[in-house]
Amino acid sequence: MPRARRIGYDGGAMEDFRTRVARLPVLGLGVSTEYGAGSSDGALDPAALRREHLDYAGFLEVGVEVVKGLDDAARAWAASGAPTTYHFLDINLDDPEDRDPAWLAGLRALCAELRPAWLCGDAGLWHFGRRERGHMLLLPPVLIAEAVAPMAEGIAALRAASGLEVLPENPPGTAFVGDLHLLEFFARLAEAADTGLLLDCAHLAMYQRLAGHAPHDGLDHLPWDRVVELHVAGGREREADGFRWVEDEHGPELLPDTWAIAQLALERASNLRAVVVECERNPIAAVLPLFAKIAAALPARLKHVPKDSPA
Repeated sequence: MPRARRIGYDGGAMEDFRTRVARLPVLGLGVSTEYGAGSSDGALDPAALRREHLDYAGFLEVGVEVVKGLDDAARAWAASGAPTTYHFLDINLDDPEDRDPAWLAGLRALCAELRPAWLCGDAGLWHFGRRERGHMLLLPPVLIAEAVAPMAEGIAALRAASGLEVLPENPPGTAFVGDLHLLEFFARLAEAADTGLLLDCAHLAMYQRLAGHAPHDGLDHLPWDRVVELHVAGGREREADGFRWVEDEHGPELLPDTWAIAQLALERASNLRAVVVECERNPIAAVLPLFAKIAAALPARLKHVPKDSPA
């Protein structure tokens, strides 16, 4: 693989990722939420999960659109002092106009409240064309070499503006365009931005199936020492007019392809700090078997129970 040009915080010298990652906390196993997720019938209550099963809710990954801010559940979790990560839902990393002063000010204010360990989010298109805050559309990136540098520049700029690590995530999709394997694209991106990665095992399983690959195809492309966080979630197989795809429904049942990828990732990711189970719209009783399955597969260094009080 050709070596990509590395982009620093300001285009100059900086500590490299392998130095910075040593300072990131080990969060262990956690759960995700986003604005209003807990208000739907039968939704997961992260605070209750933490009280009842602390080892399953070591931290909360909060999906955030700056224009909406935090809901009451996220604010209560943050006020308790329990660990968090910040998952952005409103920025195209390769679009400098998205990092406007108002948005950055909002991001910094929310980070001051959440005190996240790092920023992360799907590295795709949250909007197509001009940005309109509050408009959400998630498409995967165009998988070509020319798309790497603009996204890497955005990651480095956001890292500089926030003072936090920024972990790009492989997004879901029902169609992918470009001549690079998804994992080769993200390997080049990680090198160019000198960043860690968030590997979503369910999203990768979707891509592999659509591209006609086996679950483990291309995994040697990935720089495993850069994988800091994993996402694991259930999906549903769908078909319409002969087209088959997987719906990223965040359900409690993992597809075999997702689990095969997750098991390998847990073995290979030497700098892994966190695993998120995405299941925010399911009751606790329905997701306990999934948490137990993943907890049993965690390496010893991730079997981490926070010492602070429940949220």
